[in-house]
Amino acid sequence: MKATKHAAPPPNRRRGLVMGIPLALVAVGVLVLLAFALLPGGGSGGAGGASAEPAAASVAATEPGTPPATPPGTGTPTGPTPSTAPPSAASPSPSATPTRRPSATPSPSAATSSSARTAPAPASLSGRIKPGASYQGVATSYDAADGNGACSFGPSDDLMVAAMNHTDYETSRACGASVLVRAANGASITVRIVNDCPLPCAPGQLDLSHEAFAKLADLSVGRLPITWTLLSPGTAPDTMSIRYKVGSSQWWCGLQVVGHRNPVAALEVRTGDGWRQLTRTDYNYFLSPDGTGCGGAIRITDVYGEQLTVDGIAVKPDVVQPTRVQFARH
Repeated sequence: MKATKHAAPPPNRRRGLVMGIPLALVAVGVLVLLAFALLPGGGSGGAGGASAEPAAASVAATEPGTPPATPPGTGTPTGPTPSTAPPSAASPSPSATPTRRPSATPSPSAATSSSARTAPAPASLSGRIKPGASYQGVATSYDAADGNGACSFGPSDDLMVAAMNHTDYETSRACGASVLVRAANGASITVRIVNDCPLPCAPGQLDLSHEAFAKLADLSVGRLPITWTLLSPGTAPDTMSIRYKVGSSQWWCGLQVVGHRNPVAALEVRTGDGWRQLTRTDYNYFLSPDGTGCGGAIRITDVYGEQLTVDGIAVKPDVVQPTRVQFARH
């Protein structure tokens, strides 16, 4: 019996040893985890923990309040945009003035829509030659022959005409203008612009017909200092006329105004959507390249802003067709 009692304890000691080893390992594991948890940036573990801090930096770089720096000279601020500024203030257009920017900037389409008016404001009509302004230059002379010229008005018995310098001719805007020319000696003459004086004719220069120059000074003078102003003459025809260019049809046409008292600033044709302004050529015709408005109603605007509507002008190439209207005298 004693032998049996002394033999039983050894298995109990081995069982306690076996169970003690796992408990020791668990304790070591807990200590290791606690150690990792106390390290900087710990607790994120694995690949996600390595990428967490760079991801936060990426978000900060794209924060709306701190746009990327812009190279100098573009007009865009390089520092952070104040939180009170509207989103569009971060990239103003070159023409924008930051101190005058309204709180709500119109969209580009709205600006385009408001500037595409069929009836321009009077302030924008006169171009380089403005009513009431006085211009200085020199007068030269040329052989006007039959009185025709770049304005395509055709021959004329009245040779009190002139060619406007190319700059002030301004793509035929000066065509048909009546100009009062004064010389330093007190002599004056009124001429009608029918031609273009090409470069090197300088701004302010008028190339007068021999007949017109001779009323100011002897032709041998060559170059004569002058001043000149735009007139709205009382001797204009009672009505103006319309002429379609040779080759005009319902598919393409060119229109010209003849006998107008004041310079023509714009010509429009009526379409299904309203009035369409035609492009002016340097030979003084307004073109409709796709035939829009050819043979329909026409609206003509002078440099003073007066608009006259003409109807019933058929497409008859190279025929001067009178209207019933004329610009007012100013």
